[in-house]
Amino acid sequence: MHFNLDQILNLKKWQDLQDSLADVTQLAIITIDYRGKPISAHSKCTPFCQKIRDNADLSKMCQKCDSRAGLEAVRYNRPYIYLCHYNIIDIAIPITNDDKYIGAIMAGQIKPSFSGAIPDLEQILYSPVSLQALQESQELKHLYKEIPTLDYGLILRISDMLFKLCNYIVDEATDKNLVVSTSTSPVPSRQSPSPDTSLPVLKDTKLLPALEYIFSNTHLMVSLEKASQLCHISPGYFSRSFSKEFGVSYTVYTTKLKIEWAKELLTRTDIPVTQISEQLGFSDPGYFTKIFKKQEYLTPTLYRKYAPSPGA
Repeated sequence: MHFNLDQILNLKKWQDLQDSLADVTQLAIITIDYRGKPISAHSKCTPFCQKIRDNADLSKMCQKCDSRAGLEAVRYNRPYIYLCHYNIIDIAIPITNDDKYIGAIMAGQIKPSFSGAIPDLEQILYSPVSLQALQESQELKHLYKEIPTLDYGLILRISDMLFKLCNYIVDEATDKNLVVSTSTSPVPSRQSPSPDTSLPVLKDTKLLPALEYIFSNTHLMVSLEKASQLCHISPGYFSRSFSKEFGVSYTVYTTKLKIEWAKELLTRTDIPVTQISEQLGFSDPGYFTKIFKKQEYLTPTLYRKYAPSPGA
């Protein structure tokens, strides 16, 4: 499952947070999605950079810098600090979830000062056009001088802080949204069986003995062979009849059923996950967690943490 940043974040609250971070760190900040599209307004954009970005030709250079920096940040999965086409410090901070790139924080618009050794920072783009525009405009020269300066060591610490903070917030928001999007997923049946083990309504009544046995023995893993024996028909015929009745295979149906029961136990009880696994017939808690995550896109523990309370 892939979420866009604007789907999982409250953008108004995120903008407020971004504005506060920009005010405290003295960095200009903007948030972009994985396609490079801004999902927030610029916070603390310097007058110089705003002037450059308002220029159709010069803004193309800014976009090229942003694009390349984003790729570098994703490649190394850490903040990428570089010099833009005006030798100003900028930072691309990747935001990932479950090893997927979903966006980035673009920060910077700051001049560095160095209290120690000067690092070998990459200038992503050298642009004679940009330098010529700066030389020919007294207004740009003045605005360039007004760009704030920050110690490079502090820039490194701020970059690390933003990386950890923003990814943590996005991870938490993503987990919550996964629960919201999956908590109402029905078991594929004509009448979804509830965790209280009420039976679905069947058109094909010859399948009823197997369903009654499954719903009465939630602690067992009932094989297809066992289910077909209970119905006194061959496994092949049972399998075809079951798929016709429910629209999915016997294995898919029973797996989803187990997970639905697990979700009910997770939200209504404090039973440990390992005990729930055993209670539903899983011999290995690790395998239970793997199957649960495959269906619900998060672990049983996270589901219990964020799932809405019954009746909420």
